Amino acid sequence: MTTVGVEEEYLLVDPVTGRPVPGLDAVRAAARPDPVTKDGELQAELLQAQVEVATPVCDGLSEVGGHLLRLRHAVGSAAERSGCRAAMTGAAPLMAAAPVPVTRQERYLRMQDHAPRLVDEQLINGMHVHVGVEDREAGVEVLDRIRVWLPTVLAMAANSPFWDGRDTGFASWRSIVFGRWPVAGPTPLFGDATAYERRVTALVESGAIADAGQLYWQARLSERYPTVEVRCADVQLRADDAVMITGLVRALVATAVREARAGAPAPELPDELLRAATWQAARRGLAGPLVGADGARRSARDCVGALMRHVRAALVEAGDSREVCPLVHRLLRDGSPAARQRRAAGQGSLPALLDLVTVQSTAP
Repeated sequence: MTTVGVEEEYLLVDPVTGRPVPGLDAVRAAARPDPVTKDGELQAELLQAQVEVATPVCDGLSEVGGHLLRLRHAVGSAAERSGCRAAMTGAAPLMAAAPVPVTRQERYLRMQDHAPRLVDEQLINGMHVHVGVEDREAGVEVLDRIRVWLPTVLAMAANSPFWDGRDTGFASWRSIVFGRWPVAGPTPLFGDATAYERRVTALVESGAIADAGQLYWQARLSERYPTVEVRCADVQLRADDAVMITGLVRALVATAVREARAGAPAPELPDELLRAATWQAARRGLAGPLVGADGARRSARDCVGALMRHVRAALVEAGDSREVCPLVHRLLRDGSPAARQRRAAGQGSLPALLDLVTVQSTAP
C-alpha cells in the first residue's frame, strides 16, 4: 500500500478579538511537556502567528485521522495554556494590528527582505499531502497526470472566505494570496525528471526564488522525502475533512502511477484553461460552476463526480472507499468548509465563526 503523510498549518489568534497573535514560541514550549506530541511534530512556520504539524508516515487513513486528531487537540490545548487559540482556517479572518514578526530563521529572513509586504500578509494556512513514489521519474509522471484534477480538489477543500474583516467573495482566498509569489498555481507539464530538474534549476538561478522550497505549485516533488507533495488544499475545518482530502490525493497518485505504467499519455490542458480552472475553484468552491478536468464548464457536482469515477478503482484497492465516499457525500450535502464558515458568521457573527474554526476544529 502507498504510504502517506500530512502536514497542516494552523493560525494562532486572540481568543476574544480573533486577530493573529505571535504565540508560536509559547505554544511550542507549552506543548513540549505533553506526552501526546513527539519531537518534530510541531514545527515553526514563516510567521510567529502560525504553527505547523506533521504526521508520521502512515499506511492507512484511520492512522492519518488518529494522528491529526491527536495533534489538533495537543496544539489546541497548548494554545489555550498560552492565552490564544489555534484556528483551522486557510486565511486570517482578521488581520493583526501590526505586522506579525517573522520567525528568526535565515531562510524566512531572506524571504522578508525579498518581498516584505507579501511576507507580512502570508497569514494563510494550507494542508500538504505527501504520497510515496518509487523515484523522482515516477514522481514527475504523477505530477503530469494529476495536475488537471487539482482544481476540483481545491474547490472541495476551500476554507478561507474571510480576510481583513470582510467576506472576500472567494471560497479560497488563500489561493489568491499564495498566487502572488513568483512560482505558484498550477503545476507545469514536464515530461520527465530531467526536464523537471532543469526547469527548477533555471528558476533558482534566475534569482526569482531562493531555493526549491519556494516552488509553490499545487503539486511538486518533495526535496526531503521520496514523495509527491500536493499543496492545493486549504487547511481543513475538521480532521475527517482532512482525511477525505488525503484519501482522494492518494487515490489520484495511485491512478496516475497505473496510467503511466500502462503507457497512457498525460492529459493535456492549455495553461490558460488550467489557470482559469484554479481561479474558478478558488472563487466558487462548490457553490457554482467550475472548469472541469477536460477544460469544459461543468457544475461542481459533476466535477466531483468525475473525480470520484477517475479514482474509484484506486480507492477500492487501498480500502479507502468506505471512509472517503461517505465524507464526499457529506461535503456535497453540506457544502465546502468555506460555506460552513459563512453560515457560522451569518448566524452569530465573529464569536460563532471563531468557535467553528477553533474550539470545534480542535476538539478530540
